[in-house]
Amino acid sequence: MCPLVLLRWGGCCSRLLLPPPPPPGLWSARGGGGGVRWRRGLFSGSPSAASHWSKVVSEAEKIVGYPTSFMSLRCLLSDELSNIAMQVRKLVGTKHPLLNTARGLVYDSRNNLQMRGLVVLLISKAAGPSNTAELSFQHDMVSGIYSSQRSLAEITELIHTAFLVHRGIVNIGELKSCDGLLKDMQFGNKIAVLSGDFLLANACTSLAQLQNTKVVELISSAIGDLVQGIYYDSSNLSAENCLTHDIGISTWKEQIFLSHSALLAKSCQAAMELAKHDAEIQDMAFQYGKNMSLSHKLHSDLQPFIKGKSSDSVAFSLNSAPVVLHQEFLGREAWIKQIREAQSKENLMDFTKLQEAIKAGKGVTSAIDLCHYHGNRALEALECFPPSEARSALENMVYAVTRFS
Repeated sequence: MCPLVLLRWGGCCSRLLLPPPPPPGLWSARGGGGGVRWRRGLFSGSPSAASHWSKVVSEAEKIVGYPTSFMSLRCLLSDELSNIAMQVRKLVGTKHPLLNTARGLVYDSRNNLQMRGLVVLLISKAAGPSNTAELSFQHDMVSGIYSSQRSLAEITELIHTAFLVHRGIVNIGELKSCDGLLKDMQFGNKIAVLSGDFLLANACTSLAQLQNTKVVELISSAIGDLVQGIYYDSSNLSAENCLTHDIGISTWKEQIFLSHSALLAKSCQAAMELAKHDAEIQDMAFQYGKNMSLSHKLHSDLQPFIKGKSSDSVAFSLNSAPVVLHQEFLGREAWIKQIREAQSKENLMDFTKLQEAIKAGKGVTSAIDLCHYHGNRALEALECFPPSEARSALENMVYAVTRFS
């Protein structure tokens, strides 16, 4: 029997059936009837959570026809971007964050960067053609996915990459002498703006070529959400090593939806629109993208608190989900006291001491429960799609980001 957990988010209670730990090997959840049962997924074995995710992505890429890391190859190999790459080489040896962004795009060891495009392709294949789709329209499908849906997946990845590059822009006014030469930072900012704008312009051009007004509206609103979300993120950066804003988990979820979930959720919905599916299917695709990305973000936020030994302390964001929940349970005054106690005379944060205090509270376990909650919501959204390899891959992706052992 599944253990029943009572959760309280935003002042209201909800009953959540959390699935028991599955047997060795990767299993995917099947909901329905108020319970969740597990069935064997794409591969067996009992690797770590990170290894699970890599294998899920690898198997999923085979289902959709080709690795999503090559989706934007036409854009990335263009003459314009080649010129930008030559300029980026001039930053080698400097401390500009654009170098780390470029390195992450090339060496994506965690298979996180291409996740959005992969999900769009998988959910497109899982849904298949609509009942109202014309026969001539179905001839445009390759491996069960329309060419317009593949273009949408590329657009989604281009937009995400463009915003990653733009996030590498340095605030010149807050530079310190240890950050490097001013002229290097200014040059790096120019390249970050130019390359990010180039990727975004290519995405918008491809978006217009889809010739679907609703899809253009959805993706345009997602871009607006990203801008607003990044604004919230930037406003919180100044509080990273001092007192944080007094926000609850409801506000945190709203902000994370804008900066992390909106693009994937609306891209999934747009993929259903391109296949001419009805509003109910579109909403279920939206819900999967939204809850899947929230679980992914919660899983990422929890890593500093659950992996390795307690002595392996690393710096973490004071605006991450476990910290926000810890603050919510503890109370503002007690949280301020804990931060003061963890700060040295030089106003430097002792993250080891603060990490232990947060682990001793309820924030970490509550964040894990919240991750499971959104994972279950994502699995429920998939129930409207017929059983298939693509749907199993989507289920296994949810399981991979709700696994903490």
